[in-house]
Amino acid sequence: MIRDMLLGEFDHEMAATRRVLGRCPATFAWKPHPRSFSLGDLATHLARLPHWGEWILDKNAYDMVRDAAPSAPAETSLADVLQVFDHHNASVRAHLVAKSDAELAGPWSLQRQGVTLMTLPRMSAFKTFVVNHTIHHRGQLTVYLRLQDVPVPALYGPSADEDA
Repeated sequence: MIRDMLLGEFDHEMAATRRVLGRCPATFAWKPHPRSFSLGDLATHLARLPHWGEWILDKNAYDMVRDAAPSAPAETSLADVLQVFDHHNASVRAHLVAKSDAELAGPWSLQRQGVTLMTLPRMSAFKTFVVNHTIHHRGQLTVYLRLQDVPVPALYGPSADEDA
């Protein structure tokens, strides 16, 4: 039951995210502000973000210092961004399908240098750090699209550019 609810929301939000990513123009170096991500950096972050779901689903904790991977360079083309997103989306979905409701209800912790900052049910951590985090950055990317005069897809109903 828990897994099926998460899968429905995950599938819906990832499909919407792919539609937004698919609209990215080739201007990957463009930034709306000097302190902002470039369009390519934001698209890459969004494409890689689902991967964190594997950690949440398969491990009991994540230490932001001990477990942090070195930063990889941003993808340089829309085709690469979509390929990375599709790979991570499919992989995380398979991990989610394999989890029982009992496993999803179990505890998961976010730590920094061995100090627990928070503990949540695994399903809540997945929803917060994967699904909601994706929605947040997808919203940023829709603003980037608008500022680049790229039509914004309908997501939760019509957009100014497209009927639902």
